[in-house]
Amino acid sequence: MTRGEDDGVSGAPIDFDRLDIIRGRLSRDERFVRIDEHSEFAPNRLVCVYDNRFYPNNIRTAQLEIVWFENGDFTLHYHEEQDTETFDHRWDRHPSDHNTRDHIHPGPDALTPGEDASHPADWRDVLSMALVEIEERQRGFWSA
Repeated sequence: MTRGEDDGVSGAPIDFDRLDIIRGRLSRDERFVRIDEHSEFAPNRLVCVYDNRFYPNNIRTAQLEIVWFENGDFTLHYHEEQDTETFDHRWDRHPSDHNTRDHIHPGPDALTPGEDASHPADWRDVLSMALVEIEERQRGFWSA
């Protein structure tokens, strides 16, 4: 699966009201320099671009792409562009023929199939869980 291909995996409509609430919250978060809506490559996603000060110089950009569906399904896709490679990690809840409904495609390459998982029921907890995991990755760059 490549970036942008998974927007329709749920079968439910995109929850634009929820994405608007998330955009409002994350736009006040100092971790992000920009929140893009309706970008050309991902019109049904929020693209939350991290501030480069959280990364060493070999990480050119990092972003979290968020898709939420009206039935509670979601895809959170963390993506880094590094000097010589990329890093991808996804948290998903949607029907799947390769994993249970809740699953993770772990980094560095977010391979399919991923790992079956159990995500919190509340969307705020899901988002918080992903942000904490990303923050742990960021801290790891500076503690090695």
